[in-house]
Amino acid sequence: MSSPENVSFLSRNMKLAAHWYPPAPKSPNRFGAAIIICHPWTSVKEQSPADYARELSKRGLSCLCYDAAYQSESEGEPRSLEDPAQRVEDIKSAVTYLVSRKDVNSAKIGVLGICASGGYAPFATQSDLRIKACATSAAVCVGTMARRGFDKDSSNMSVLHQQLEAAAKDRNSDVGGENVPIVHMLPERLEDAPADLPESFRDLASYYRTPRAQHPRADNTCLPRSWDHMANFDAFLHNDMISPRPLLMITGTKAATKWYSEDGVAAAKEPKELFVIDGLTHADLYDHVDVAGPKLVEFFGKSLV
Repeated sequence: MSSPENVSFLSRNMKLAAHWYPPAPKSPNRFGAAIIICHPWTSVKEQSPADYARELSKRGLSCLCYDAAYQSESEGEPRSLEDPAQRVEDIKSAVTYLVSRKDVNSAKIGVLGICASGGYAPFATQSDLRIKACATSAAVCVGTMARRGFDKDSSNMSVLHQQLEAAAKDRNSDVGGENVPIVHMLPERLEDAPADLPESFRDLASYYRTPRAQHPRADNTCLPRSWDHMANFDAFLHNDMISPRPLLMITGTKAATKWYSEDGVAAAKEPKELFVIDGLTHADLYDHVDVAGPKLVEFFGKSLV
């Protein structure tokens, strides 16, 4: 398969670096349907979005993958900021970019969000009626994760309070306050992980911190002030607003985050579907696309074409 085309678009006047995957030669005619594919937290467009884009474009769907503002090759200061409001704006700006392309049918635009973007994509779809179909893979809501963690029945509020204290110090550093160290999300190397590292984090480290998917621009960091952006974000609260446009949420039986997709679908109205792949963990869903890919082709083919 040929390399994707380097393109860019603006999101609140920040230039976002993107890859455009046209339909593969001799693939089915999808009549200008295009899918925006959004990357996980601390990730880049060359990781899981590229795996999904290659799968979908082989079957005739054009795909746009991009780096979020403040991250990787895209513009924005401060660097390594995770801001749900901006992430949602990036998706809506990507829609505007697709509307500008003559090879895209503006009535056939869908979005696929992976991990954290599995929260941002439904949130954007709720209020952007230009998005005609929404799908997620290994979805999480970063706000709910900040408040609860990976366990649906737990509370992470004491940890979140510490994170918000660090966020406040980080903001104060802009006017001469003490510098707060940037947050390293995972062990730098999987082999250095402590024995008591939770399995959910070990699952992520097996993807991000090994040759499986390690990338020089996915540097495993997040700015402390990101947590005061995420703390009260609620991605799925208004999922009912997506209807009558369709929602598909894909997860795995072994994914620690499976309950996020269950909650996201429960909050939505028809048409909606929870698709659970046997044996897959959260990180498996990043690059094990042999089942998820065809399911997404079926979903977008039916919804957009």
